[in-house]
Amino acid sequence: MKIDWAALGSVFLIALVAVAVLTSLFAVGVRGLAARTTAREGGTSGGSGLTTAVVCFAICVAVVGYGIYLIVAA
Repeated sequence: MKIDWAALGSVFLIALVAVAVLTSLFAVGVRGLAARTTAREGGTSGGSGLTTAVVCFAICVAVVGYGIYLIVAA
């Protein structure tokens, strides 16, 4: 049995980038929710924080959903 190290390296790098991107998006979304909470306590609407959170979480859901689709379709 021979291992294709180039393909294995590519899979590892793609997984590493995906984890970094998803973690960053999730962190920005949580920070947006925190900004909304802080703004609400200050008496303003905090709509931009909520919008940022929803967009980041929607992108996370889309990326994970697409990954699951690729796994199931193969």
